[in-house]
Amino acid sequence: MSLKPPFTLATAQQKVKVAQALWNTRDPHRVVTAYTPNSIWRNRSSFFTGHPAIVQFLQSKWAKEKNYLLRKELFAFQHNKIAVQFWYEYQDAMDEMKWKRCYGIEHWTYDNEGKMEKRMMSANDLLLGKNGDGEGRWFEGLSPDEVDGIVISEEDF
Repeated sequence: MSLKPPFTLATAQQKVKVAQALWNTRDPHRVVTAYTPNSIWRNRSSFFTGHPAIVQFLQSKWAKEKNYLLRKELFAFQHNKIAVQFWYEYQDAMDEMKWKRCYGIEHWTYDNEGKMEKRMMSANDLLLGKNGDGEGRWFEGLSPDEVDGIVISEEDF
């Protein structure tokens, strides 16, 4: 099955799960291979372009976000575009290792070869438990292969 545009429901869902697995490696040099050399990114309030900037951003991100574990779900798709909702939990190395959960949306645009040429991300973080002790974590004790087994419903927002 080709993961190049135009996407079908099945290929869009698969593309999302491939991205989830790749990001859960927390390896900037592996992650960057999914993007075009001049990929355009917006991540919260940061804007940058290209592989070197992406690698630098991801290195800084994962230096701060320890014990990072991510889940992505398909939200919508059309031809060469995919929108996802995502959640990840991490311990914030810049905030006394407090546990946090990030809730967000990403919009992705792909080139004809299936590489992401644009990634627009918007997200918010929530402190987990009393003073960030991690109480209420969804992914506690799970491996990256197990995060899809957790039921996340509207009640969790």
